[in-house]
Parts: sequence; C-alpha cells; structure tokens
Amino acid sequence: MKHQKQTKHWVIHGTGDNCVDKLIRHPHIHEAAKYIRQGEVVSFPTETVYGLGANALSDEATKGIFEAKGRPSDNPLIVHISSVDQLSRVVDNVDDRARTLMNAFWPGPLTIVLEKSEQVCSLVTADLSTVGVRMPDHPVARALIEVAGLPLAAPSANRSGKPSPTSAGHVLHDLDGRIAGVIDGGETGVGVESTVLDITQDIPVILRPGGVTQRELTEVIGQVNVDPALSMSTTEHVSHDFKPISPGMKYKHYAPEGELWVVDNRNGTSKMRAYIKQNITEFKREGSRVGVLTTDDGEQDYTEADLVISLGSREDLHTVARRIYDGLRQMDAAHVDLIFCEGFSTDGIGAAIMNRLLKAAGGRVHDVR
Repeated sequence: MKHQKQTKHWVIHGTGDNCVDKLIRHPHIHEAAKYIRQGEVVSFPTETVYGLGANALSDEATKGIFEAKGRPSDNPLIVHISSVDQLSRVVDNVDDRARTLMNAFWPGPLTIVLEKSEQVCSLVTADLSTVGVRMPDHPVARALIEVAGLPLAAPSANRSGKPSPTSAGHVLHDLDGRIAGVIDGGETGVGVESTVLDITQDIPVILRPGGVTQRELTEVIGQVNVDPALSMSTTEHVSHDFKPISPGMKYKHYAPEGELWVVDNRNGTSKMRAYIKQNITEFKREGSRVGVLTTDDGEQDYTEADLVISLGSREDLHTVARRIYDGLRQMDAAHVDLIFCEGFSTDGIGAAIMNRLLKAAGGRVHDVR
C-alpha cells in the first residue's frame, strides 16, 4: 500500500435497524457509501462472509481491492447488486434460465456467471468475457449497494489466502490501515462463500460449492454438473497460464498459519479419532503445539492437544460451516504449529465445508484405513 489509511469502524448491529428500508437512512450507511463513490474500499457483512467492496465499474477503485488483499490480478471478483434493476449495468443478457435461478435463490448465497456488460471494468473479470454476479441476503449489504448507487465488486475481506472473515473483528485484524472502513453488522450467517454457478454453458456447472447445494439447483433448473476440478483437493495441478472464471479455482485459499491436515472419516468416527489422538502424542513428543477442530461429541477425546475447538454438532453442518473460519483463526491466535481437522460428510452444505477445508490444507489429507 502507498500509505496507511485510518480505517473507520461503523457499528450497526444491535441498533434495531435490521431491514433495508430503515438502513438506507442510517448515517453510517451513507458515510460508507460516500467513500465507495469516492473510489475507496469498504468492508461490509453479507450472509456468507464479510466482503471487501469497491465500485465494479471503475478500474481505479477495484485496484484498491487487489492492493488491500494482496490478491493476484488474474483472480476474478464477484459483483454484488441490491436489485435486479442493476443487472443491466453488469451483464449483457439475462435469459429465462437465469431469471428462474434469480427468482428461486436471490437474495441469497448463489453467484451466477453470465456474459458481462462493457461497463464492468476489466480488473473485475480478469479480462474474461464473463462475470459472476449475486444479490446478497443481508440488509446491510443491500442498503450499502442501494445508497452507493453502484454495483460492488466484493471478494472476501481478508488478506489473500487466509481464512475468510465472519466478523468485523476478523476484517480489522487483516486489513486495519489498508481500507477506508468496515461496517460491523455482527457475525455472518452461512459462514462459507456463495455457490458459483456457470450458466454460460449448455448444462450449468458448479465452479465453487457454497450455501446453495447441487440438489437445490437441480430441483429448480434440471441437470447441473460439478466442475471436475472440485474433486481434486489442491490447486497444485493448475497451470500458471490457467485463467479461472471463478474465485477459488486457481490459488490456495483459507489457510491458517499452522500446518492443517484433514483426517478422512469414511471408515468411522472412532477410527478417525483414534488416529488423531495417536498423532497428537507423537507430535507433542517432538515439541509441536497441536490443535484439533472437532465437533461437540469429540471435545473430550483430545485432552493432550494444546487447543481443541468444537465446530458444533456433527448432525448440524450449517453450524459447522459458520464456525470453520473462526476456528482456523483461533488456531492462529494460539500459535498452533499443527492442526488436525476431522472430516465431514459431503452431502448438502458438507460439499462446501470439505472444499474449503481441503483448500485450506493445501490438499493434505490423512486417509485412515
């Protein structure tokens, strides 16, 4: 960054102003929107994670996102809108299939990849002809976009490659002094980023799993495929020349400072936990600080670990999704050297959970036999 910024912290949650109609009159929203119109970068809550927003129609404004995050310029950004009326500024054509998806899932955690409008700046799309666009299901986000009067390019509001932020505190930890401000709307709901669906192909393809599942999409528009690359646990197979059309396809993401290993649970929870406990003993003997990400029923199994964090009930994967990134950040705060994370089912939102964990681990998986 060229200079240190004074990052403002606007607190809105707990004020009772929890709908868009009220929030568009809130002075904090108007001050943040003024910064956006001036070409600055502002963080705001969505229902998935905190976003880092700038004017999607301005290369100069969007450049501030890449500078603040340290993000590679060939990694495209998702554009956020507050109403379908803004679509004409972002995409060239909205067909019946796209409208069906919007009616079913917007506002919500679904990003739809469409052919882009000429108004969208080249930095947002990494010079591609397509753009991902969504309408967030968070009143603060939609109020900010509405008052700014601009579609906002907004990746997650963290340093590139690190765990995504699910609270304003996470944003300030990573980006204080690097952005104009953060609107504090409390903790986010879904906890993992949106599903990205490419509908520029004959059969739509999921490029990134998220809060809307493949089953839910199929029920609305018929056959939906999953990008074959999602079955690979790491991005090491991706060539340097590969141009991703969605975030999360090329670079390492969500990674904590400590070395993260995901432990496969296909042969049962008891075998998985016995394996982890054995490894805790061995690595502690070597002098490592060891942490474990588990669920409520496993907290008492890892007494020898330096830090044990429950992500919630194994039967409630939505809670697990909300807690993953905070759990990884707690491990960083405790300066843990090695983290073992229990594996989860890939049904429903479990696909998004395992996608994020495997990306964060860089493909490191212990396969318990």
